[in-house]
Amino acid sequence: MSKYLLDVSYTLDGFNAVKSGGGSARIAAAKELIESVGGKLESFYFAFGHSDAYVIAEFPDNESAVAASLAVCAGGGATARVVVLLTGAEVDAASAKKSTYRPPGT
Repeated sequence: MSKYLLDVSYTLDGFNAVKSGGGSARIAAAKELIESVGGKLESFYFAFGHSDAYVIAEFPDNESAVAASLAVCAGGGATARVVVLLTGAEVDAASAKKSTYRPPGT
């Protein structure tokens, strides 16, 4: 399974849910959602600043990661940006591939 970062920002409704139910309830909800689409929650951290939470999860495929993100966003309590995380070995394999790209103007 591949790893993904979900960069989460709460809406007013989301902040109210965290305030009333606590952080542990949101972590449990995230774990349930991720597992429901075949994934596994690796870590969940609340944050200050532009993003309110960072979640690292494993999903079996991109569709499962997007399904989790869509569920979060459609619920109205948060927005989530999905970032695919790559291992060093994956970047090594990508850098070894030959391409025929020509920059503009060449």
